[in-house]
Amino acid sequence: MVDFLNKIVKEVGNEYASLVADGIEAGDTEAFIDTGAYIFNALLSGSLYGGLPDNRITALAGESATGKTYFLMGIVKSFLDKDPNAGVIYFESESALTKSMIVSRGIDPTRMVIMPVTTVQEFRTQSLKILDAYLETERKPLFLCLDSLGMLSTTKEVEDTAEGKETRDMTRAQVLKAAFRVLTLKLGRAKVPMVITNHTYDVVGSMFPQKEMGGGSGLKYAASSIIYLSRKKEKDGTEVIGNIIHCKNHKSRLTVENRMVDVRLTYDKGLDRYYGLLDLAEKYEVFKKVSTRYELPDGTKTFGKTIMNDPEKYFTEEIMEKLEECAGKEFKYGSSM
Repeated sequence: MVDFLNKIVKEVGNEYASLVADGIEAGDTEAFIDTGAYIFNALLSGSLYGGLPDNRITALAGESATGKTYFLMGIVKSFLDKDPNAGVIYFESESALTKSMIVSRGIDPTRMVIMPVTTVQEFRTQSLKILDAYLETERKPLFLCLDSLGMLSTTKEVEDTAEGKETRDMTRAQVLKAAFRVLTLKLGRAKVPMVITNHTYDVVGSMFPQKEMGGGSGLKYAASSIIYLSRKKEKDGTEVIGNIIHCKNHKSRLTVENRMVDVRLTYDKGLDRYYGLLDLAEKYEVFKKVSTRYELPDGTKTFGKTIMNDPEKYFTEEIMEKLEECAGKEFKYGSSM
């Protein structure tokens, strides 16, 4: 039977087909991309040292001005900093980025390509061409971004606008579905991660306040993870120095859904790698809360602010090993306290 199945794989003409024992080329996740924040890595993958799946689509969704682009820039910087041979292709539909904005975030401009796109069809065609070319070359780490899906039009909508028609384009959802069907398989085969930002809106008529992601069901089905973002300002005294980003795991194929973590994103340093670990340590009593201070495993007590001002001193290798176990309990399926 094994010989017959191998023969089927060779003769059927499906480039993605494989015997399960050999691995599922477009499905198995072999590696993760560090996002730059331990707790966000855990939310996505169940490990502090994981992050974005290297072959899947991750969606960052939120209302206007929730910092989606700024958050994505932090992930891009972390990706490029990890490997001097890495590159980023950034599809941009909002005309919101400038060279000075990118450089000021510490991102290497020689390894980042901005590709303005107007329609879903342009994005689909160009991204597939890139992935096809990538599959034929010696592969270096590559990361694709789309910012944002909500601003993409369709060819029909552009043509209708040019002709003065005001009819709503009813084909957009179908075009998006078709684009993501092909793109999902290509990304899996090429082992390339993609992050897509999108807007959310309030669901009208819902019994409880709910957010819904725009653009139809195409991205909802295609994305491996959908993270809903909201924010509050981070201040030092009266000065606003950044934002605390609330990240809710709305959908995930790898970790428990509806978990929520906070990530700190400052204007001068970007993503705070250690922010959120203190909450995890407190929940699982790695650090025990005693009044206004934390009791460490060695019995000493200190304030949370002191810990976060010098995180490398307190989050030692031993503590990180314990927190890695806690992250598995908190975020992975089948884990219990």
